[in-house]
Amino acid sequence: TLLPCIALRSGPAPWPPNMAISSQSEPKRRHKYKELEKSVKVEEIDGVKLVKNLAVKMEEMFRRKAEATRVGRLVEAAEEAHHQHEDNPDLQYEYFNAVLINEVDEEGNNVELGGEFLLEPNDHFNNLSVNLSLSVVQVPTNMYNKDPDIVNGVYWSEALNKVFVDNFERDPTLIWQYFGSAKGFFRQYPGVKWHPDEHGVIGFDCRNRKWYSMYIQAATSPKDVVILVDVSGSMKGLRLTIARQTVSSILDTLGDDDFFNIIAYNQEIHYVEPCLNGTLVRADRTNKDHFREHLDKLFAKGIGLLGDALTEAFTILNDFNQTGRGSVCSQAIMLVTDGATEMYDDVFEKYNWPERKVRIFPYLIGRESAFADNLKWMACANKGYFSQISTLADVQENVMRYLHVMSRPKVIDHEHDTVWTEAYVDSLNDKAGPSLMTTVAMPVFSTKNETKNQGILLGVVGTDIPLQELMKLIPKHMEGQKRRKPNYSSVDLSEVEWEDKDDILRNAMVNRRTGTFSMEVMKTVDRGRRVLKMHNDYYYTDIKGTPFSVGVALSRGHGKYFFRGNVSVEAGMSLFIDKRLSTVGYETRELIHEHRHLTQIQAIKLFMTGRRPHLKCDRELIQEVLFDAVVTAPLEAYWTGLALNKSENSDKGVEITFLGTRTGLSRTKLFVAADQLSNQDFLTAEDKEGVFNADHFPLWYKRAAEQVPGTFLYSIPFSTARENKSVVLASTAIQLLDDRKSPIVAAVGIQMKLEFFQRKFWTACRQCTALDGKCSISCDNEDINCYLIDNNGFILVTEDQAQVLCTCLSRGKTMMVPCDTEYPAFVSERTIKETTGNIDCEGCIRSFVIQQIPSSNLFMVVVDNKCDCSSAPPVTMDPIEIMYILSSLKCDRLKFQKDRKKPESCHPFHPEFFSLRLKIVIVCYMSTLPPAGQN
Repeated sequence: TLLPCIALRSGPAPWPPNMAISSQSEPKRRHKYKELEKSVKVEEIDGVKLVKNLAVKMEEMFRRKAEATRVGRLVEAAEEAHHQHEDNPDLQYEYFNAVLINEVDEEGNNVELGGEFLLEPNDHFNNLSVNLSLSVVQVPTNMYNKDPDIVNGVYWSEALNKVFVDNFERDPTLIWQYFGSAKGFFRQYPGVKWHPDEHGVIGFDCRNRKWYSMYIQAATSPKDVVILVDVSGSMKGLRLTIARQTVSSILDTLGDDDFFNIIAYNQEIHYVEPCLNGTLVRADRTNKDHFREHLDKLFAKGIGLLGDALTEAFTILNDFNQTGRGSVCSQAIMLVTDGATEMYDDVFEKYNWPERKVRIFPYLIGRESAFADNLKWMACANKGYFSQISTLADVQENVMRYLHVMSRPKVIDHEHDTVWTEAYVDSLNDKAGPSLMTTVAMPVFSTKNETKNQGILLGVVGTDIPLQELMKLIPKHMEGQKRRKPNYSSVDLSEVEWEDKDDILRNAMVNRRTGTFSMEVMKTVDRGRRVLKMHNDYYYTDIKGTPFSVGVALSRGHGKYFFRGNVSVEAGMSLFIDKRLSTVGYETRELIHEHRHLTQIQAIKLFMTGRRPHLKCDRELIQEVLFDAVVTAPLEAYWTGLALNKSENSDKGVEITFLGTRTGLSRTKLFVAADQLSNQDFLTAEDKEGVFNADHFPLWYKRAAEQVPGTFLYSIPFSTARENKSVVLASTAIQLLDDRKSPIVAAVGIQMKLEFFQRKFWTACRQCTALDGKCSISCDNEDINCYLIDNNGFILVTEDQAQVLCTCLSRGKTMMVPCDTEYPAFVSERTIKETTGNIDCEGCIRSFVIQQIPSSNLFMVVVDNKCDCSSAPPVTMDPIEIMYILSSLKCDRLKFQKDRKKPESCHPFHPEFFSLRLKIVIVCYMSTLPPAGQN
């Protein structure tokens, strides 16, 4: 009884308004494609073939990049240079320091370690000023740049300059190449000047970079680690601060294949995270950050019961190892303390001897060394290493030493394993801002006869590969949308394809399998405010020679088919003189340097006519663009006719019509002067969501493609609602029906004024099919409220203009930090045409009716007005952070382990090194025996 008598489709005023793209003209547009049926072919995309072809291309690209660092180039050159060099503690050598180059003193003279260094802008390196003939050397701020170890290392590594240059000449797509020394210095090619921050500091240490630490983590093999922190009464002030920093630095050295826990001890044993009593958790970023937050809560009191803490640590490692859930490889106890009054040999004898499977690494905090001998003995008797840390500046260097001990079993064999990092953000040398990349790295060892069996790592060489290089291997018209986010850290696939609750897709790709998978998904669009329901088919395989897998998702239905047409080059190119016709910038980024002065159309003409065959253009894609240009040409005459017919748009409610094809070709027609457009950003470069580019299809195209064929999609762009210049976009997809194959070939639409759209709506609402044309009940009645909403619940029409769309806008965050958030989003169920219900407003029952408007994504909502519901808070899309307060839920998240492919080998010990260590242990142990005559 509440639903108004509204003749939405049959009344005198057509509704919804679809001028210039009416449903009656849709078959005519499809007919033009049918006219060229003999030159048209609909192909089903073979997802398996597509993903395998991509994998082969990526494999080849990765192989070329890795070759630059392989033996015969950087690795061999570095090892040979070091082999020929004899360390000289008195060596004086002037090198190009990255910070000091081109710096002068007050008298205008070059500063020491500076000198004149030619730098020229280079567009291959984001227009940074670089030197393509030489490298530069960066030394961490907390290190002396003329330390003998640094100077000797810089001297012999100069030999890499020639190899850097040769690599770049062989492969001009290479970007940064470098050598990170185990001593701390960093040699980078091409040479570039470094600039300190506002405090005069450069915090960069190459040994903290992903590519360096990931090699070290791989070399040390997966490990289970228990960190014991002394918080007895003597660990106050600076000592406790140093201890916290030491623990944090140890956490930095752990990777996703490692497991850990932290125990603080004084007169009692305290797990830093109480709910993780007696277990270990994976050392992923989330877990490590969680523990870091708890370190600040540690405070010193009481006495230290180290024996009990060691017993607890050994018990955890033994029990956890037996479950098979840990690393099932190396084990270690890190002891952070200011002293030990005894050696606790009874504990070691009970839990660790004679196998000595658990290494002990004591860190003595502070300058005093009264108890150093006991800690040294612990390390010596348990295959570990002793370090003393007196200041905060000593932390990094001393923590790194345990890694060299644990990596020796593998390093002794001189295995030149190639390490590929996960995707990470690097803004070190990028004027354009942070960029996503991966790095390929390999170790450099000492090959001198006297040190060959000691497993000495000299450093790591590497080269960066921007993910943009990978994206170039994907045909631009097949790319998905990609975004670059600040503070990016690697995202697990399960957080992207979260509908895969059982991690079937994720685990298959992690384990480098080849296969297919299908599921229903919900994709957020329009800055996360709207949701699309889709059914995706996934195809995946591994990339040989790398740890990576690649996957492709195809939207079922239109996404599974591709429409191919063919026309002559002359017929297609003749249409590109029209300035209203444009194409996506697919190929312009690929133009080699000498062709960059060409426009896109000029480049296409030269390429297709054979006059510039070396241009990097996609011939198949260009042919499809030309076909679309011919097929869509008649629309220009149709739109011009509408524009000339003043009666069709007398009030200038429709402002612009537009078309986009699946190849990225666009056509537009203005119905008002350009300066009179309500939304002047639409279809311009400023409207990133609304235009075709090399990364994605416009939002109006994607949403129309997911609608039921033959229906229209209406929406208000969020950007215009904020400026109170609201417009409505209406678009519909064009499908070429070929048996049961239905590829989307194009989408067309209009932009109209919101006021015009609303006026049409109210006019239609007031007209009924009764004989006298009057409505027994209408939206004019004070007893009801009427709304027009879209399929995501956003209001397009209401009597209260303040409620139109903008009430649902999200507020932005000023600080980007990792967290889990949730917010409500609404998606209509297409099969439900009408529904009714009630709302309880503090005891007052309010009834409503919702009815779907045919051939659209719109719904009419009618609500009775007898209750005051103003006290109810509005539903917004503000993201709300999920706070994991319940300890059980929080602990479940910490303990939860996603499936990972474990390293294929484990190197906890080396037999040659073990025999050498055994002699040292015997000597150490004998030196602690009591004098003769004592028990």
